[in-house]
Amino acid sequence: MQLLQFTANIQVDLIGMEACAGAHFLGRALREQGHEVKIIPAQYVKPYVKTNKSDFIDAEAIAEAVGRPTMRFVPIKTDDQLDMQSLHRVRERWVIRRTAVVNQIRGLLLERGITLRQGRRHLEAALPGILEDATAKLSGALRMLVSQLKHELEELANFIAEADGSMERTSRENESCRRLLAVPGIGPVTATALIAATGNGAAFRKGREFSAWVGMVPRESSTGGKQKLMGISKRGNPYLRKLFIQGARAVMLRGTKQSLGLRTWIENIALRKHHNVAAVALANKMARIAWVVLATGEAYRPCHLTLFACDKAADHTLSCRDQCRSCVFAWEHLLRAPLISQIKRGRSGGPSLLTEAEPT
Repeated sequence: MQLLQFTANIQVDLIGMEACAGAHFLGRALREQGHEVKIIPAQYVKPYVKTNKSDFIDAEAIAEAVGRPTMRFVPIKTDDQLDMQSLHRVRERWVIRRTAVVNQIRGLLLERGITLRQGRRHLEAALPGILEDATAKLSGALRMLVSQLKHELEELANFIAEADGSMERTSRENESCRRLLAVPGIGPVTATALIAATGNGAAFRKGREFSAWVGMVPRESSTGGKQKLMGISKRGNPYLRKLFIQGARAVMLRGTKQSLGLRTWIENIALRKHHNVAAVALANKMARIAWVVLATGEAYRPCHLTLFACDKAADHTLSCRDQCRSCVFAWEHLLRAPLISQIKRGRSGGPSLLTEAEPT
C-alpha cells in the first residue's frame, strides 16, 4: 500500500486514526514500522470538525482529538480477536436469518389455515408431517416452497452448530475463557465474544467503566446540582449487552442452584424491582465480575457466607469483599429484611438461618 510505503520512510511521534474498516490492520502494520498508533471512535472525532467535510478538515479534527488528555481510544485487536469477532458476526447473521425463515414458514402456513405453536422446535417437529399430509390444503407450488424453506432451515442449523462447536473448542483451549466459564451466566459464546471484544480488559480501569462501555449503567441528565438517573444508556457494544442480559435471565431462573451470596442478592433485588430491572442489574454485576476475572487473571470464586443466630450475627459473617475480590458483593444488599427477619426469628426461639460455609 502507498500509505505504508510513505510511513516506512518517515519518523513521527504519534499517528492518530479514526476507527473504521481496516483500522486494526493499518494499526498493526504501522506499529510494526515502529510508530505509536492510536485509534479514535468516529463519534469522538466529530465534535472537533469545525466546518464542512473534507479530507483536510477531517485530518485536522483527528489531529486535534488525538492530543486530548481525556480522549478514549480503541485498543488494536490481534488477528485471533478479529477471527473470533468475525465468527460471532457471521453466526449472529445466521441466527437472524434462521428466525426470519421460521417466521416466514409460519406466515405461509397460517394463510392456508395451519397454525403452529410458537417456538422453533415446535415448527421443526410439525413441518415433516405437514408436508406429507395429503389432506392439508396446500398447493403443489406452496409445498415446494415450504420444502425449500425447510431445507434452508436445516442448513442454517448446521452452520450455527458448527460455529458453536468452534467457540466451544476455543473456550476449552483458551485459559482466559476457562476462567470466564466459571462465572454464572457466562458460556462459550459470551466468553469468546468478550475476549474478541476486549482482549484482557486492559483498556478499562475498573469494572464500572467496562459495564458503561457495554451500556448497562444508567443514563444521567443532571443539572443545577440535582442528579437525575434514567434507564440504562444502551451505548457501546449491543451484542455483548444482549449476551449478558440473556445469561442473567438464565441465572435468575436457576437462582436456587447458585452460591449463597449470589442467591441472596438475587432474592433481595427480585423482591424490590421488576424482573426485567433485576435481570439488567444482575447482568451489570456479571459484566463487572467478568472484567475482574480478565484484568486480574484470578479465578472466579463464588461468594460463600456463614451466618450464626446470635446477638453478633453480623460480626460472624464472612465479608465477601475481603474473602473474594472477584465477586464484588455489596453488603448493603445482603443485610435486608428477609435475612434480618430470619436471624431475629432464630434469636426468639423460632427457626433460624444457620448455614455452614461451603469450601472455597
